[in-house]
Amino acid sequence: MNDECLFCRIASGEVPANVVRREKGMVAFHDIAPKAPVHVLVIPERHVDSMAGVEGLTRDERADMLAVIAAVAREHGLEPTGYRVTANHGDDAQQSVHHLHWHVMGGTRLSDTM
Repeated sequence: MNDECLFCRIASGEVPANVVRREKGMVAFHDIAPKAPVHVLVIPERHVDSMAGVEGLTRDERADMLAVIAAVAREHGLEPTGYRVTANHGDDAQQSVHHLHWHVMGGTRLSDTM
């Protein structure tokens, strides 16, 4: 855990969040500034800065992250019409919290420029 990382503090329960799923070393919670009707973030409990550090997770954690992403989409009713999954790496990509996280967005027709 990185004591200065907001997402580490959310994962530990120190900072409150609207958590929708916690399993397999992953935490999923609603984004506080949603860009779509459904906008959930999926993070590993263990601190990894970004996609560039994904080797810091075990093979099982990497696979479990994808399974949790799919479960979140399914539980929010996004499968029939589709959803977007994105991860930003670095400042130029607008990564605002430097803890690996995936945005799961849907619930409407999404812009092709997002």
